[in-house]
Amino acid sequence: MNFEEHAAKPLLAAAGISVPEGGVATSADDAAALAQSLGPCVVKAQVPTGKRGKAGGIALVDTGDQAREAAARILGMEIAGLTVKSVLVEQQVPIAKEFYAAVLNDSDSKGPLLLFSSEGGMDIEEIAANHPDKLTRFPVDIRNGIEAGALEQALPPIDGVSGADMAAVLTKLYSAYCANDAELMEINPLVATRDGRIMALDCKFTLDDSAIRRHEELAKTGAPEKLTELEQRGQEIGFKYIELDGNVGVLSNGAGLTMTTMDAVSHYGAEPANFLEIGGHAFVLGKQALEVVLANPRVDALLINFCGAIARTDVMTSGVLEAWDDVDPQVPVFWAISGTGEDDARAMLKEKLGVAPYPTMDDAVKAAVEAVK
Repeated sequence: MNFEEHAAKPLLAAAGISVPEGGVATSADDAAALAQSLGPCVVKAQVPTGKRGKAGGIALVDTGDQAREAAARILGMEIAGLTVKSVLVEQQVPIAKEFYAAVLNDSDSKGPLLLFSSEGGMDIEEIAANHPDKLTRFPVDIRNGIEAGALEQALPPIDGVSGADMAAVLTKLYSAYCANDAELMEINPLVATRDGRIMALDCKFTLDDSAIRRHEELAKTGAPEKLTELEQRGQEIGFKYIELDGNVGVLSNGAGLTMTTMDAVSHYGAEPANFLEIGGHAFVLGKQALEVVLANPRVDALLINFCGAIARTDVMTSGVLEAWDDVDPQVPVFWAISGTGEDDARAMLKEKLGVAPYPTMDDAVKAAVEAVK
């Protein structure tokens, strides 16, 4: 779950990181009133995405009238397909130096990774590509947390800011990451001000979806997920369906198997059209699953991969085959079936469709990829 800046910054403040004074406005007049009380300020579009400044969604203003004009222009804008419905109006701060800081889940170290750069204000991709020598990577053992002295030694020399002070702020960032079950907690830019403070001028926060039940009040402040029509349809049925840009439809059981199938599609030279994990519900929801996957006009082939353990492959196959005539797939379909009940599943497939599943998942994936080529 993603959060807009105005909802993410209080999490930094709660961890002891300074943030500018400000408030949220949903109208141009509200923005003007806030600016009147704050003085010179920044008017910032509130959408859960980056590059707002490049899209014209951030404006520096000195007066209430300027804030009203800026908010009137920004409200209603489309940024990365998202409509701006509110703006954050914050005090301007005297910036001496900009930095980048983040803590994120890292697959390589299998734990949290703290990133820091003296090149703030740029996207992390730009920093990594153009200034790799200025990007500090500090893996954290989640069992022990951050040892401030080790972090201070890992940081590069910073003009005008002591290593101890920056390490203290980064440790607080890590605390906010842990306390809120974050997948990502990013500050860009983190700034040193001309009057000696270290402040967060932005915050990007992504909450681990699996932790939403532990943070129900926090989740209420999250940004609504922008769903495609098919994703909305899948959600209403009870599926976790994610629409992608490829042309190989995927229907599988178990999130791990589904992701493995998708990776195999990419490995062999095509791209998956969706993520859809149907689990053991294929028997009762086979028709709906087929309809959702095949409703995507980009799908040129369908890959069905069932692997049985607790969920039986014959039961899942039966559910899909019962819906076959009603759905009537008009694209080639490739099957892989293994595990509990596979002999009965193979017999059903032979009787109903006159086909046999491929010997392995890789064989089925290769055939599907070849078909879409």
